[in-house]
Amino acid sequence: MSKTYTTIQGDMWDLIAYKVYGNESYMTNLLEANEQYKDISVFPAGVVLVCPEITSQRSRIAPPWKG
Repeated sequence: MSKTYTTIQGDMWDLIAYKVYGNESYMTNLLEANEQYKDISVFPAGVVLVCPEITSQRSRIAPPWKG
């Protein structure tokens, strides 16, 4: 079952991944689970994101905007 995370003003994908999973490289998992917010870089307060369960260790990759 997926958990949720409610953003605070200024949250960014990598920071949220670090807060939720302890590693910013899981931001891709967050992006995939919350595609409706993919165009947001810096979140306002109050956005509820789905935080999928991580089943395997993912290798560290560059964020989508660095591609």
